[in-house]
Amino acid sequence: MKLIVYNIKGEVSGEMILPKVISLAQGNDKLIAQAVRVFLNNQRCSRAKTKSRGEVVGTTKKMWAQKGTGRARHGTAKAPQFVGGGRAHGPRGNQNFKLKLPQKQRRLAILSVLARLAQDKRIMVIDGLSQLEAKTKMADGLITCLSKTNEVLSKSRRIGIITSRPLKNVKRAFGNLPGIEVLNLHSLNIFNLADKNFLIFTRKALNDFK
Repeated sequence: MKLIVYNIKGEVSGEMILPKVISLAQGNDKLIAQAVRVFLNNQRCSRAKTKSRGEVVGTTKKMWAQKGTGRARHGTAKAPQFVGGGRAHGPRGNQNFKLKLPQKQRRLAILSVLARLAQDKRIMVIDGLSQLEAKTKMADGLITCLSKTNEVLSKSRRIGIITSRPLKNVKRAFGNLPGIEVLNLHSLNIFNLADKNFLIFTRKALNDFK
């Protein structure tokens, strides 16, 4: 599959072939959903915690006499059945939400997302992005020019720009544009990719993709 390469002025500068590792991959919706679920679960941390009867601050005095009242016997007001008492079987703040997914499946999930986007012509290549001036006006102008030549891009609202390495000028230029996120090959994850409906690769990022 051939992809058109654009420069930072929005002009066509050549063509390049999509890497075989992406073009030969097959979309797998179930695997993508599983990988996203694992990723989101691994971001969770336990925050809720309740106090047991042993942790509640209060008197240890017996509620009432053991016998002669006609009522059930109780030892302390800190028992769960009393207002202000401890919580029985409540969250302890040590819940483990971690899930595991084999590395091979994680890789296949990312390739599935990229393969789907490539089949729908939702991948674009841009050259010389590292030379872009770190100004929002320049980034907005570039996206506007590219949108005029690509109808799919013009209708996309969640765009990902993928570079081979972190580029401060690119991140600063696109940082204030809504719906655009700058990623690099070292920070790619299944959640960020699956959330996008259009990807813009730099030529080097696509060549270095493994």
